[in-house]
Amino acid sequence: MSSASSADSPLHADHAHGRSLCIVVKVGTNLLTGGGDAVDGGFIAELARQIASVRADGFDVVLVTSGAVAAGSEPLGRTRRPDHLNARSVPYRQVLASLGQTHLMRIYERCFDEHGIVVAQVLVSRSDIGSRLGYLNIRNTLEALLDVGAVPVVNENDVVAVDEMEGRVYGDNDRLSAMVANLLDAHLLILLGEVEGMFTADPHTDPDARLISEVDHIGEEVEAAAGQAWDGRGRGGMISKVTAARLATGSGTKVVIASGRAEDVLSRLCSGAALGTTFLPSASRVESRKRWILTGASESRGSVTVDDGAVTALRDQGRSLLPAGIVHVEGTFERGDIIAVTGPARNVLAWGLANYASTDVEAIKGRRSTELAGVLGYEYGPEVVHRNNMALPEEYATP
Repeated sequence: MSSASSADSPLHADHAHGRSLCIVVKVGTNLLTGGGDAVDGGFIAELARQIASVRADGFDVVLVTSGAVAAGSEPLGRTRRPDHLNARSVPYRQVLASLGQTHLMRIYERCFDEHGIVVAQVLVSRSDIGSRLGYLNIRNTLEALLDVGAVPVVNENDVVAVDEMEGRVYGDNDRLSAMVANLLDAHLLILLGEVEGMFTADPHTDPDARLISEVDHIGEEVEAAAGQAWDGRGRGGMISKVTAARLATGSGTKVVIASGRAEDVLSRLCSGAALGTTFLPSASRVESRKRWILTGASESRGSVTVDDGAVTALRDQGRSLLPAGIVHVEGTFERGDIIAVTGPARNVLAWGLANYASTDVEAIKGRRSTELAGVLGYEYGPEVVHRNNMALPEEYATP
């Protein structure tokens, strides 16, 4: 961590050389509602103005928005609510999301229309991005929308994706924005919130808390500083933003956490101004297939733990993962799912596509590859995870 950020802006330098740059901007529920119970149209109008300005400077912009559930309160007030629909139930929140999504998009459409910009609604689920076909389809759609000059407005499909509604996942679209940044190979992900950035401690309770202007590695110290913030409305908190930053920087995207209330925050960040907390890429650009694996890692369905010999083979020798080196299987996964490969201390060494289901891996762990057909009655090859279908973060470390 650093209390002073770099004077040079890689983003600004790339733009000066005429490269086409993609910026992903994420706005959370608190910003969109201004802390109230309804969508703040004034904030969205200002956001539209800033995005129009950034686009005029030659940047492509994708907007990841929260707020559909909060936006649903207003149209719900014009309907009747059956007695059996509990206000705390998942179906009730799904009703709010469904009503609120159209209401929210009407506001976005009206505000962007003031600048002659067409917006396009894109509803996705993180599980969609976790499949190779879904990943490609979503990427192709977003790229085509940018090609025709539209601003994609991306939101989690809360009508069918209920993890956050049931309290199992907290992120308020932070992680989704990182996944979108990865699939588009974005140069910059901007996470806008109510706070100025990440501090060394909670600035509301600790007068000695200092803004962390730059982070070059997300380790235990950074995670401890992020804490487990809960603000009662948005489900993000600083810890989810740091998790999103880890995901995006691992595929070569620069991330900034900044206040959405700061004057001209988007234009200033795209011009290289030092605002908020900047997370430097921990990896160089990665090829599309391995970027997808890293993107889907947060949705992995299980893991395998390997011995020291396999650690050496994977890290130092560039080998595939063979069943002989596996000592433990965790979770339930199918052939083709993304799984984590962990060392003896359960530290993640890599993510990759499983060549066998978890039940098969349990049966063949510790065995030689020549024994697979005899144990299973069939085989899909000698590797549990082939080297070509594996992404090791160390591979992409920037010198």
